[in-house]
Amino acid sequence: MTNKLLVEYSAHTALVTINNPAANTWDVENLDALKRLVTELEGNSDIYSLVITGQGEKFFSAGADLNLFSQGDKKVAREMADAFGAAFEALANYKGVTIAAVNGYAMGGGLECALACDIRIAEEHAVMALPEATVGLLPCGGGTQNLAWMVGEGWAKRLILCGERVNAETAKLIGLVEEVVPRGESLSRALELAGQVEKQSPSSVAVCKRLIQAARFGPMANTYSVERDEFVGLFDTSDQKEGVQAFLEKRKPDWKNA
Repeated sequence: MTNKLLVEYSAHTALVTINNPAANTWDVENLDALKRLVTELEGNSDIYSLVITGQGEKFFSAGADLNLFSQGDKKVAREMADAFGAAFEALANYKGVTIAAVNGYAMGGGLECALACDIRIAEEHAVMALPEATVGLLPCGGGTQNLAWMVGEGWAKRLILCGERVNAETAKLIGLVEEVVPRGESLSRALELAGQVEKQSPSSVAVCKRLIQAARFGPMANTYSVERDEFVGLFDTSDQKEGVQAFLEKRKPDWKNA
């Protein structure tokens, strides 16, 4: 791991803090660390959620350090593009629930990181943008695809083609974030939601997440039969048996993520 990406564990949640002052920028080191972490968590049956936030009170993440691109080196560009793609695709496809606690500016790759998460909680002073075209670049960590899927083509074009920034309230209005909280409260709210996830069967959550996201890659009608098959498939899990029995016995379920 790297000190540019801090990881703590609490109950069934992994808390990840982007720690690369002053603006919590992304580079190959911490992007690779994020990908490795998600890969490790895929095999950790005790962790159900990942919460990610930025160190400090001003930045969630300002994205990539533009000094990396000042020489116009295509080899560096390829390395960074591949690192962004690998890290954020791993985050988006992680079987557990991912929650971004957006505690300040989320710019470029910072916003792309939040877009790769399942849920976004923004503090009232947060500002979000994908300003890459302003400096002759483009969002390469899934931004052109994930933003349009989330907020629609019109708002995606305003942010990407016009370089428009949005505040937290506008972000909530257009569906870019799910909730706005007072300054300093995004992390506690994100952890609270992670606590709610712990009440769900992790086996069910993993399948439900795959089904919800399947609509991004093909016609909805193609997934109806898959949904039914996945429902029946859950009867091979111990979580299904435990969940039903716990309900009938009026007790809290003891999930095994198996």
